[in-house]
Amino acid sequence: MEWVYEQSAIDWGALSHLYKIAPLGDKHPDDLKLAFSNSLYKCFIFDQGVLVGVGRALADGVDCSYICDVAVHPEFQGTGLGKAIIAQLRDFSAGHKKIILYAVPGKEGFYKKLGFKRMSTAMAIFKNQERALEAGLVNET
Repeated sequence: MEWVYEQSAIDWGALSHLYKIAPLGDKHPDDLKLAFSNSLYKCFIFDQGVLVGVGRALADGVDCSYICDVAVHPEFQGTGLGKAIIAQLRDFSAGHKKIILYAVPGKEGFYKKLGFKRMSTAMAIFKNQERALEAGLVNET
């Protein structure tokens, strides 16, 4: 596998497709390009030229790094690739006072094994609050 840490040669359509099949939802190629361009750390993993894994971290260089958008191709899920992506982004973020990770509901146990703890004070405002409530991303309490 080839690990790439910059985005100059990324096919954003292929990345959009990876998010769709991972499944992490529909993400427009232009939106992905902007999001990754604004992220301090990023990983793109290729197997024989095919994009099979990705992740990024928004970080300010000192206080906070936020790991997000980690996706693994279904054929590579369960192989340790997701764990390796998180480990790499965590290593990149090591100098920060806090590393925050946003998890899909039901995946908390996976991240707990990697050293992450549940936050009791996290709050969020989603563009589509109703859908976030239905998906269990936020609650009314």
